[in-house]
Amino acid sequence: MADQTMRINDPISTAELERRWAAVRAAMAETRIDVLLMQANNDFMGGYVKYFTDLPATNGYPVTVAFPRDERMTVIAQGPFGAERALPPEGDGLRRGVGRFLGVPSFASAGYSLAYDAELAEKALERYSGATVGLVGLGTLPVSLIDRLKRGRLSNATFVDATDAVDRIKAVKSPEEVARIRRTAKMQDGAMAAAFAAVEPGKRDIEIAAIAEHYCLVQGSEQGLYLCCSHPPGEPAFFANRHVQNRVMREGDLFTLLVESNGPGGFYTELGRTCVLGRRTAEMDDELGILLEARRFTLERLKPGASAREIWNAYNAFLAARGRPAEKRLHCHGMGYDMVERPLVREDEPMAVGADMVFSCHPTYLTERLFNTICDNFLLTSAGPPERLHAFPEILVERG
Repeated sequence: MADQTMRINDPISTAELERRWAAVRAAMAETRIDVLLMQANNDFMGGYVKYFTDLPATNGYPVTVAFPRDERMTVIAQGPFGAERALPPEGDGLRRGVGRFLGVPSFASAGYSLAYDAELAEKALERYSGATVGLVGLGTLPVSLIDRLKRGRLSNATFVDATDAVDRIKAVKSPEEVARIRRTAKMQDGAMAAAFAAVEPGKRDIEIAAIAEHYCLVQGSEQGLYLCCSHPPGEPAFFANRHVQNRVMREGDLFTLLVESNGPGGFYTELGRTCVLGRRTAEMDDELGILLEARRFTLERLKPGASAREIWNAYNAFLAARGRPAEKRLHCHGMGYDMVERPLVREDEPMAVGADMVFSCHPTYLTERLFNTICDNFLLTSAGPPERLHAFPEILVERG
């Protein structure tokens, strides 16, 4: 077999994978969990599979991982019926830490075929009847899979939610992970500059988003969202995906772009800026000033041990005092292998803010005349203020 490592786009080191496995297994031992089970079908918010295997789930195809406390993983993924391979201890150049690979052609759009994944998951976990199974990522584990396990050969097992224990490990970034995240941020700085250089009247929103996407793909990005919108002052619009990016820009418009992509190796950051097809007005400058002040307000409170709920409530009080709409969704959150990762800076987040976490901070609101947003990523350390990872100027760019 050809050396698969030559085909991988910027693999994480085996030492880093071993660090993660050891940390998770220590947490499993502490909580008496015998095996973890997870599944993902995309690499926007399928980061658990990527975190354990360094291979993303893509294309809507499910990838299921069984991670035992005392032996190598079993991976179930797209393949022909009956596909089964035992891997050597050193792996096959592609699947490190995996002892067995099981393949099956199942598709979310063919509901009956989901039973095939569940059958193989039961096979992967057959020695854990009567043991404790930790479920990781309840939002991405299908009901059909869990129902099969609980009704079948694992009916005597104890199922617990192990997501929080994994999240608390995954949220803290190692030096190697931070280095990859810096590369993603640098890539996005270049993508934003390339996109804004092409903004002019007569261009459609989607044409500019495509320039940013092309730049990132050439630099090694594997996946991303490129949200944008244009609007004249007085007719604000919220940025959105390709389906609603057909508007043609005119002189005097504002154009906002959010590059929300991963870089080589799969780590996400996001960068958002606005440009004006003409000259800035005092109104635009005032709103940018409030955005920057709002972000500084959040970052001053983003300290190790801080309560996400308290930051959220203080932030909304800040907006109210300045006559701006309250945040009702999310303005600051962790990032990594997932586009949105815990902790969320929100009133319902129980996880405390911690050192060596990476956060996206994007204060955003609509006024009667303008759509207002700015977005960068920040590294929180144990000492000093959060470090901005992007270098793109914190300005409203003039394109006139």
